[in-house]
Amino acid sequence: MRPFRKIKRAAVYRLILILAALFNALPRKVAVAAGGWIGLAVWSLSAREQHRALRHLTLAFGRQMSHREKVLIARRFFINSGKNIADVLRFRKHFTREILPLIECEGLEQFDAAYRRGRGVIGITGHIGNFELLAAFIKSRGYDVAVIGRELSNPGLDRLLNANREAVGLVTLPTTESPKRMLSWLKEGKVLGVLIDTDSHRVRGEFIPAFGRWSYTPVGQTVLGLHVGAAFVPVVCVRTEDDRYKVIACPEVTVDSSGDPEADVYNVTLKCTQALERIVRVYPDQWPWQHNRWRTRRTKEPRTA
Repeated sequence: MRPFRKIKRAAVYRLILILAALFNALPRKVAVAAGGWIGLAVWSLSAREQHRALRHLTLAFGRQMSHREKVLIARRFFINSGKNIADVLRFRKHFTREILPLIECEGLEQFDAAYRRGRGVIGITGHIGNFELLAAFIKSRGYDVAVIGRELSNPGLDRLLNANREAVGLVTLPTTESPKRMLSWLKEGKVLGVLIDTDSHRVRGEFIPAFGRWSYTPVGQTVLGLHVGAAFVPVVCVRTEDDRYKVIACPEVTVDSSGDPEADVYNVTLKCTQALERIVRVYPDQWPWQHNRWRTRRTKEPRTA
């Protein structure tokens, strides 16, 4: 590793530790407000991220939105992210007493019905709202939950994130984990949380339409779920205007078996992607538009439903 990169990672890690100490010492209302201001500062100082976000909003929405609307959405995302991070950094001390009472639910009975069948549930989500809080909330309702998470490039931050998850009873399975362990987890009737809304080649993917464009999307979770007969339930945790949260569980995704396993994988992943897209369209300021969802270009004709 280059010396400068090592120094930079150490500095970022120490900064996060300082912020964590500060956010935990402050009342939640003040901590969340401070997180929002930090998010706004990052937005204001990041011309490159501004350009990326506006470009991707244009790819997704075209002329459905004015330039000003796109700027406001991207700006609010950074503010929301700062507030979300403040709450995540306060997990260890304040989750049960302060944060948990601020969460309301919609549709959780559908999630519960799928869980009670005992064949495992794949909680399909994305980088929407406070996805770290989502997993903690599901765990707090009595479900056994593991999340598939990519190891962060900064080892210190990776340890901090995993310690936060462990503090609320979550199990983290890295993307490099053996599929056998994930299959075993599902066969025991437990919940496996998966983020499927990024263009990543760390896991198996396939081109699925998102916002009218072919998007390279993870499908490994679908392969595992279909193999054991698990339920697929899209679920998110969005921030409300009063700095509270709302967990939204969508109806379970089902498709009739086509007799072609690859077609079934495509169709289930497509319906899950569509469910998340509908939520992003309602809450566009809670998805990271600076991420290039359409980075990977297809070199051959993709499968269709």
